[in-house]
Amino acid sequence: GGNVAVALLANAVATGAALVALILTFGPLSGAHFNPVVSIVAASRRALPWRDAGAYVAAQIAGAFIGVVCAHAMFRESLVSWSQHERSGMAQGLSEAVATFGLVLVILVVAKRRADAVPWAVAAYITSAYWFTSSTSFANPAVTLARAATNTFAGIRPVDVPLYDANHVGAGALVHDGSMLPPAVLDALRQRGFRVQRYQQFLPLELENGRRAVVPVEGYQFVPVGNRPY
Repeated sequence: GGNVAVALLANAVATGAALVALILTFGPLSGAHFNPVVSIVAASRRALPWRDAGAYVAAQIAGAFIGVVCAHAMFRESLVSWSQHERSGMAQGLSEAVATFGLVLVILVVAKRRADAVPWAVAAYITSAYWFTSSTSFANPAVTLARAATNTFAGIRPVDVPLYDANHVGAGALVHDGSMLPPAVLDALRQRGFRVQRYQQFLPLELENGRRAVVPVEGYQFVPVGNRPY
């Protein structure tokens, strides 16, 4: 137990410190996009061209794998060793949804109000999320893919990667427009006795030139079914 706690502390502190340094370094060059979810949300909000977002995602995935190989080489490990570290179950998926939702929300809100504080806010959030989530807060699809290639404390079995990445993408979509809930959240609601119904409605919108348009709005309804297992 003690060794696991020390390993978690070491990972959290190292990750937080590195994030501050890297965001301060690469922020002026590329916006310090290290996370595909952040890049896709930025593109969806028209803060980043989609063509650039695609290039960013490819670079993020490649960079994550290069990082794993370099780390293994520095510590005289096999350059690639597929992980046997099990990270499965609804609690893990929900943890990743929460971690990713919070991360993207922190970036969007802090960048709008105090852009110079983003490196510190992101580092503080990720460091704390190591401890308040059962999954140790991967919160990054590219990192999750690469960590399948390391059979260490930080690794994740390749078979568990889809669970994590599905919740990463779902959480990013929820932050963006609120129209999609992460799969783990939907599963948790269903297990608590709710029927989850997705709906779409059309709302009138009056434009500046006096013309009117109709815009689709999507959301969820949660209907209790029978006796809920509280």
